Formats: sequence, C-alpha cells, structure tokens
Amino acid sequence: MDTRNIQYFMAVFEHLHFTKAAEELGISQPTLSQQIRILEAEFGTPLFDRIGKKVVATEAGKLLRQYGTKMLQAELDAKNAIKELLSGERGTVRLAVLPSDLDFQLVPLFVQFKSKYPGIQLQAFSTIYIQEEVLNHKVDIGIGLQGPADKRLIQIPLGCEPYHLIVHSASELSNRKEITLQELQHHSLVMYPKGYLGRDLVDEVCRNEGFELTTVMETDSATSLLQLVSAGVGAAIQPKGLLRQNPERPDLVAIPITGPIPVRHLELMYCADRFISSSQQQLTNWLIDFFKKGLATKK
Repeated sequence: MDTRNIQYFMAVFEHLHFTKAAEELGISQPTLSQQIRILEAEFGTPLFDRIGKKVVATEAGKLLRQYGTKMLQAELDAKNAIKELLSGERGTVRLAVLPSDLDFQLVPLFVQFKSKYPGIQLQAFSTIYIQEEVLNHKVDIGIGLQGPADKRLIQIPLGCEPYHLIVHSASELSNRKEITLQELQHHSLVMYPKGYLGRDLVDEVCRNEGFELTTVMETDSATSLLQLVSAGVGAAIQPKGLLRQNPERPDLVAIPITGPIPVRHLELMYCADRFISSSQQQLTNWLIDFFKKGLATKK
C-alpha cells in the first residue's frame, strides 16, 4: 500500500471536500479522486459516500483514518530514526506545556538546553489540551496535569505543587502567615475563567467544602493575573512557583493556604508507540530533573 495514497485519503477525511483537499495537497481534483478510487478498489469497499456535493466518511473510512494515522506516524518515525543515525545530535522536538509553566518556569531551561545541544531545534507550544496534543501526534512531549492512566501513553509523575494566595505587599492580608479558602469569600479575587485547569482545581476544592468564590476580574493569562495583583485589583490563587521565577516582583507576597488546599499534580507524557529520538530523550531527562528539583524546593 502506497502511503502517499493514505496521505491523500487523510486530506479528504479532514476536509470532507475533494477540491479543498486537492488544493492543500497541490494536486488536481481529478488526480485525487482517481487515487481515492484506487485505494477503495484495493480495500474492496467505499471509503467515502458522495451524496451530491456532500462527502461523508463510511465506517470503513473511519477505520482507515484510525489506522492510517498510525501508518503515517510509523513512516515518519522510521525516517526520523534513520535521519538521526546519519546526522548525529540533531533533530526537532515539539513540546506542549501549560501556559503558566511556559511563561514562568521553562525559558531558563530552554536557554541551558540550547547551549548544550545547539543542533536540536526545540518548538514549545502553550496549550491547556496537553494530552490531546500528544495523542494526536501534534507534539512529541507534553507536560500537564496528571490524569488517569492511559495505555497509549508513557506517563511520568513530576511531583505536586500546592496553590498559594498571591497578594500585593500593601494588602491587608500581606502579613498573614496562612489563610483558608473560606476566608477569601469576601475578598476581591482575580482568577482564570471557569473551564481553565487552574480555576477548576480551586473551584472543585471550594465546591467540596460547600461554597463558591467570586471574582472581580478574570483573564486567561498568568502574566496578566500577576499584573492585576500588582495593580491592587485583587488577589490571585496560583502556584507559588510563579513568584519563584519572578524575583523582580518584590511587591507580591505568597501566603500558604491551609485546610483543604488546591494542589496540582504534574506529569510528563508521550505516546507509548512512538519512536523516541535521542534529542527527545535528552529533553525528557532535563525536564524530569528540572521539575522534580524545582517542586522539591517549594515544599
């Protein structure tokens, strides 16, 4: 089976439109249609139903999409493995991380890594959909919140990090040695919008205790949250690591939360059936060491 035809099939499956798929592939629409017919003849069954101008994948087409993804990935892995064998310490690593970790934790590590491995190209992406990006082969490695065991993934625990209340040094709360979430019901808070991982962690703890926190302002950027706290708009509930990586922010104070505490458990993940290049392995080792050392210093 020609994997080129699998690529053609995947393009049609994604667009469900032969003309758009042909434009993306850089071939003519009749050529694409012919190649799909060849593939359908090889399988002995239609892969798409053509109802007027509408294209719908058949059950056979849906199955081929599932296995076709693995076939194309296996071909890419083989090419990468041979390329790595011939070129030595070179390669590209795609990394997905949570936005706050990319903004506040990992840039110093990236600088060190680039200095030691100048031939390796690192591509870092900010997203809250870590597991999906890894499983869909959009990235090679992901660092996100620990989830249920998945046999499709290698999941390596990196440690846990309790949340703190971050306030301005001029706040009436700044001298507190500790504080409970219940006490924050009547204080101005700036937080992520509902549905974001950090917000959901806090909301779940509060919900289990029978109350809900309200906000005066919401933003999806950790940098913006710290700026709002610095401006005196409100306090934020965030990992203390945000301040550890921002020593130039003496105007902000982190207060430990007692009682039920929001805690984020981090893990590194990559697909179990993927070829792991030496460049990916090097970065994986660095990330594991970086997070485990960093989280250990916060306890």
